[in-house]
Amino acid sequence: MDKGKGRIWPAEWSRYTDRFTGIEVQQLTNYKTHSYHLYFTENGWYDGERKLLFFSDRGNSTNLYSLSMQDGTITQLTDYREEHELGACLSPREDLVLLKVGGSIVQLRLDTLEERELYTAPEGFKIGNLNCTADGRSVMTCIQEDLSKQIRLDLGNGYVGHRELMEAAPQSRIIRVDLSSGEAEVMYEARKFITHINTSPVHPWLMTFCHEGPWHLVDHRIWGLDLRTGEAWKIRERLEPSEKVGHEFFYPDGETIGYHGFRVNGTNFFGRIRYDNTEMEETEFDFDTWHSHADGYGQAVVDGKGNVRTLCVWRKDSGTYDGPRVLCELRCSFHSQKVHAHPRFTADGTKVLFTSDKNGYANLYLVELPDAFSMLPKL
Repeated sequence: MDKGKGRIWPAEWSRYTDRFTGIEVQQLTNYKTHSYHLYFTENGWYDGERKLLFFSDRGNSTNLYSLSMQDGTITQLTDYREEHELGACLSPREDLVLLKVGGSIVQLRLDTLEERELYTAPEGFKIGNLNCTADGRSVMTCIQEDLSKQIRLDLGNGYVGHRELMEAAPQSRIIRVDLSSGEAEVMYEARKFITHINTSPVHPWLMTFCHEGPWHLVDHRIWGLDLRTGEAWKIRERLEPSEKVGHEFFYPDGETIGYHGFRVNGTNFFGRIRYDNTEMEETEFDFDTWHSHADGYGQAVVDGKGNVRTLCVWRKDSGTYDGPRVLCELRCSFHSQKVHAHPRFTADGTKVLFTSDKNGYANLYLVELPDAFSMLPKL
């Protein structure tokens, strides 16, 4: 097809040798607009990791695309016009994508590209991110009272209004939507700025959410929610006043939660804890980062910012982490959500997917970790 949904774009990928480590990096996209992968808590790989979902702003509108890892060709999956805040999550069954389009959730079939509107937020509310439950039966989202007429908001581009929205305490609801019937049910409600919905990849009843706002000012960041009972509880209490903890995600076991944070003295750390607040483990490092991710196999990656503009990795050896070691150059601006690095391990832990705008536009990159971890230079 020449344009729109189903259009096939030629391969844009290339390979180069990283100037810091000598590791080969594969650039997956190369177009003069922003292209970026799904949020780091979301798996975008499907069809046996032969295909990868990503967003791109080609044609001055954000749409969803699929990249073939066999030949690099790109298939356009949606055809929205003047859409700039698209969100998506992949069903665990890998046959459906759930899209946040404006104030609605749209179900997209990956085989036929047929779309069906599943849910629309009530008037006066905005939809947050989406996450499917582990059984593939439901999609979870959060909706917040729309205060954009009272507060100047531009959260995706510099967190404008972030603190003000937290202090305004908008009415927020966590919603479960049945993928077959479209029936929606309120699972939790509070006058808090609630976002960052994360469902366990193993247990359909377990999820986390957050009280959003500047991390050192929110009452508490990471919360668990039992969808069977509606019970909510704090996960990873602060160890000292004004400590910052966030960017939480589930490990593959569906019970361990990863996160990163900053101590009051400026020390950075990444950590893990079970949903029941047991088995906490944290590793400190002395440079600034924006996100961390772990693969459940004893590896962690962080995206350095400021003076450390590289991806840095750790690998467990005899129960302790060896690192940080430099994996490759990052040089990401973090200017807006679309150009956040959001590094994420592949399911087998052999590669890291990330976004960078080091060449002026956000593009997707994939780098394979060496078997001999010690060959990577220490930071």
